[in-house]
Amino acid sequence: MEQLVMQFPEWTRVAEVELVYKTKVKPSERPKIGTVKECYELLKKLWNENTIEMQEEFKVILLNRANKVIGIYEASAGGLTGTVADPRLILAAAIKSLSVSIILSHNHPSGNLKPSRADEELTQKIKTAAAYHDIRVIDHMIISSEGYYSFADEGLL
Repeated sequence: MEQLVMQFPEWTRVAEVELVYKTKVKPSERPKIGTVKECYELLKKLWNENTIEMQEEFKVILLNRANKVIGIYEASAGGLTGTVADPRLILAAAIKSLSVSIILSHNHPSGNLKPSRADEELTQKIKTAAAYHDIRVIDHMIISSEGYYSFADEGLL
């Protein structure tokens, strides 16, 4: 085996990348997102009610062409006042799952649903990058235990 490795130049020895999508959920059993309210109800189920007011988290709903949920990508978990969501990892999840569209979401532990300037900039950055891959950002929702803010409803998408 060692002789075989020596025959190839060093630059040819690289990591293998494998794309795999595994699901145990039948398409007919996947939830469908039809309204912002339905999306909020799904998101509330995804958040731990014991930490929604304590720790900021960023999650992405991955959708197929029929707006059925392919999966949920938990992009990041931060602290009381913020979390860092990496657009490259979000797009990698969307591409790997063959998503047609995505819904961005994060919580504000303070309960204040108004988006920050950083929230608006991140949304536009992801929207622009996703468009290059024919993936649509349908919405970015900020949630709390008592309500939500929808970028789409407010005309920010």
